[in-house]
Amino acid sequence: MDQGTVPVHPYVPNSAPATKQAMLDTIGVGSIDEFFESIPDELRMKRPLDLPPALSAESQLQRHMSGLLAKNQPTTVALSFLGSGCYPHHVPAVCDEINQRAEFLTAYAGEPYEDHGKWQALFEYTSLMAELLEMDVVNVPTYDGYQAAATALRMAGRITGRGRVIVADTLAAGKRAKIQTFLAGALDIDFVAPRSATGRIHLEDVAALLSENTAAVFLETPNMLGVIEADAGAIASLAHGNGSLLVCSTDPLSLSFTAAPASWGADIVCGDIQSLGLGMHFGGAHGGFIATHDDERFVFEFPSRLFGLAPTRVEGELGFCDVAYERTSLAMREEGIEWVGTAAALWGITAGAYLALMGPEGMRTLGDTIAVRTRQAMDALAEVDGVEVLHTDSPHWREFAVRFPGRSAVEVNAALLERGIYGGAAAPAVLGAGAEDTAIYCVTELHSLGDITLLASALEDILS
Repeated sequence: MDQGTVPVHPYVPNSAPATKQAMLDTIGVGSIDEFFESIPDELRMKRPLDLPPALSAESQLQRHMSGLLAKNQPTTVALSFLGSGCYPHHVPAVCDEINQRAEFLTAYAGEPYEDHGKWQALFEYTSLMAELLEMDVVNVPTYDGYQAAATALRMAGRITGRGRVIVADTLAAGKRAKIQTFLAGALDIDFVAPRSATGRIHLEDVAALLSENTAAVFLETPNMLGVIEADAGAIASLAHGNGSLLVCSTDPLSLSFTAAPASWGADIVCGDIQSLGLGMHFGGAHGGFIATHDDERFVFEFPSRLFGLAPTRVEGELGFCDVAYERTSLAMREEGIEWVGTAAALWGITAGAYLALMGPEGMRTLGDTIAVRTRQAMDALAEVDGVEVLHTDSPHWREFAVRFPGRSAVEVNAALLERGIYGGAAAPAVLGAGAEDTAIYCVTELHSLGDITLLASALEDILS
């Protein structure tokens, strides 16, 4: 086939001009521009992408990718106190063993004609999560916790028919941006800031923003400062008295130490399952969960798939099936309430394996260990001259904020890295602009008392 002078992309199927034209002819479209005419002109890119030339051989691509990957340095090489959304928890070997099984890797969407236990595995995951969360309904994971939070707020808007939400401004900068982007044009946002002395949201500050048009109040606990929201139950009662919902974002692993949000009044609970045996992977494997009680008003606002049990044609036999499938975009297409598409289902199966392996006692022990290590680290760093540990009177879990008066967190982190230690995440990178002298430190079950002592000694040396 004569390809003319237009180059054929080595990685894109059917990129030869004649092949593309044949495809357009088949569907009765004259050109690529005509095919995409539904996209407004102002949204189209009018220049080539700023990309290097394509590599011409697979061996060159392998060498290029190996060079890029070689720049990464695993946190196992150095002592790391980084967290802020991607946490260094132990990953039991069985988690990787299960999520690499061919029947899970190849049964892409778990459809009936290709399912090899995937539906049951996802049902077991959602059942374990429901027990942990003290909720009845849990979805197949969305892409990540950011998406889950934004979707949960959209759900609240549809359920209440109201147009505003109050969002606690103790979020990662990326999560804040995701919520703002996903809610744009659908819900207006009133942000409520934490008080500087406590690092948490106070009841009076939420009450000042509450109105008859408030669909939901959104809290995150523990928040990005590691602080557990002490007023959460009172805020939930306040919201309910106003006819609003309480949406809570949480790390499911924290429920090994703190009360489940459902127990103090949360209507929708969401978060990320990265800490449940998914590992870090140079930025984390992520999956977002959304959970509610078994209430049709809530169930039919889930955009993602739900799995349950139903009798089969064989008497006494149960099968695993989609629940309320007709509400999804898979069934309703463009009439769907939201489009979620590909889920992080494999990570849900992995998290299910982790929860089954840990069990209630293992989770309780883990949660208590992290809480103790967090407070030990706060106390140790508070003894170092030039270090100010923030919000020490508030309860914490896994993370806490540290201030270096007169020094930037980036500067301190660079000095720590020279000593083989990753310091806490610089606050501007986590919470947005400002607080250049502040960092968020993370401590998990992988940190020993010796590790904490080593960090304190290093900071003492740097700041002296």
